[in-house]
Amino acid sequence: MKTPVPVEMIERKIYLIRGEKVMLSSDLAQLYGVEPKVLIQAVKRNIDRFPEDFMFQLTNQEFINLKSQIVTSSWGGLRRANPYAFTEQGVAMLSSVLRSKQAVHVNIAIMRAFVKLREILSINKELAHKLAQLERKIENHDEEIKLIFDAIRQLMSPPEPKRKRIGFFQEKDEK
Repeated sequence: MKTPVPVEMIERKIYLIRGEKVMLSSDLAQLYGVEPKVLIQAVKRNIDRFPEDFMFQLTNQEFINLKSQIVTSSWGGLRRANPYAFTEQGVAMLSSVLRSKQAVHVNIAIMRAFVKLREILSINKELAHKLAQLERKIENHDEEIKLIFDAIRQLMSPPEPKRKRIGFFQEKDEK
């Protein structure tokens, strides 16, 4: 089944706040095709399904920092309250609160985006680990590597020209 929203668009709406990958209530409401206040009302009617590790409200400073990072002049408009941030588990829980077909399709696309992001981060961690291993190996062989580079530099430098002997020299007779 085709998703109504491209995964790339969803990926751009995933932010890192408080060390968590989250999506904002305003972005989720837009994706689900509902008003932000409708989404929040549905969540508040089912608040026992959304513990702090599933959802939290941004502080004023977090909201200001996020707005400055996004650099959008009309982002958010006038607000009475700061947006809520939903972790991957919180977004998954939204599917049990918002029961429209669009919500189901959007949730599937969002879960795929979170999985893709996790895979990318995993690959980057793997590369960073391999690079650290290589650096440790190099550190253990610093002196040997320095000798190799010195030898290479010597090979790269032009040979000293042979000096011609000046004068008349007699060759020694070999007996």
